[in-house]
Amino acid sequence: MASKTNPIAFLQQVRSEASKVTWPTRRETMISTVMVLVMVFFAALFFFAADQLMGWLIGLILHVGM
Repeated sequence: MASKTNPIAFLQQVRSEASKVTWPTRRETMISTVMVLVMVFFAALFFFAADQLMGWLIGLILHVGM
């Protein structure tokens, strides 16, 4: 059974660990944001093209069967 930690000691440990966090700079955040937006754009473009192609192929298959 795990020993219980005093709530005050726990909060001190949390504060100690939180002080070790290195936050990104504004420039790093902007670069990451732009990269995410670019990747989302290309993923959307890819899935749009794949959807259009599959819709066209299915339309051909279903139209031939009639």
